[in-house]
Amino acid sequence: MALRLEEGLKLGIQTIHRQGDSETGPWQPRIDDLVTFVEDADAKGFDEIWLGDHVSFAIPFLDPLLMIAQAAVASRRLVFGTGVYLLPLRHPGPVAKMTATLDHLTEGRFIFGVGVGGEFPKEYEVCGVPREERGRRLTESIEAVRALWSGRPASYRGRHFSFEDVPMLPAPRQPGGPPIWCGGRRPPALRRAGRLADGYVSYVVTPDMFRRALDEIAQAAAAAGRGEAPFGTGHLLFARIDDSYERALDIATESLSRRYAMDFRRRRRATRRLAPANRWPSASGTSTGRAPGMWWSTSSAPTTGARSRSNASPATSCRFWPT
Repeated sequence: MALRLEEGLKLGIQTIHRQGDSETGPWQPRIDDLVTFVEDADAKGFDEIWLGDHVSFAIPFLDPLLMIAQAAVASRRLVFGTGVYLLPLRHPGPVAKMTATLDHLTEGRFIFGVGVGGEFPKEYEVCGVPREERGRRLTESIEAVRALWSGRPASYRGRHFSFEDVPMLPAPRQPGGPPIWCGGRRPPALRRAGRLADGYVSYVVTPDMFRRALDEIAQAAAAAGRGEAPFGTGHLLFARIDDSYERALDIATESLSRRYAMDFRRRRRATRRLAPANRWPSASGTSTGRAPGMWWSTSSAPTTGARSRSNASPATSCRFWPT
């Protein structure tokens, strides 16, 4: 079965509050900064704002659902999404309540992107969740959240979560609840997206990997007997714009290494092979000898992403939001 990908291309930005790489001392985000950022993104024609999620991280990180609740007041047009929310760290009951509430506070402009994470084991330790259970917990949580969003007394019985005849009102504003998009690159994550999700969020993949991921998702959707419902796609693109290709790459490598507490120099060598520097278009549309300084992102500039929704070939249907 071929996925019926949603049509169109949408551009977004990932992150609102973020401590700059050169900032020192206590980080104190300001309401005015958030309002200015959201209004600016709206005025410049972006379609969406996406936010990542960490309970414990290498740098200061605010809760995405709370930020969306505040940001939605500053724009009546932008769509807000989590890219991605680490659902296995939480119990699905309170999450169902918070996301249903958020769907109303955004007036139905909310996409619930979820994933397992796992790169930072301390997050699982502090939440009391065994890391090896994160995949199964995510699957059950998606099912349980959807049941609780129904607006009727809900029951669910799984290995990790069980409840009987639980009423939860109000139901979300969007019929059936906010779209749930799944992240991940490994086969179990892709199969989960095919069985349960309304969309797929990709991250650190090549075009060929993206195409193969959609093929695997489509096979899982067909095996689960899912029909021809529209399926959203998105890609998180790290980008850095600077005076030269080399400077952009150097600063991006340093910033990402700090942000993720890992050495991105090895990843940098790999990305060089993915995007040769000698075939980038110039502003006039002609080919130049060097890239114009756009590369994997730094935290000094917001992440932008594009999500494209299209019936074209899977390799070209991707919604981007640079970071």
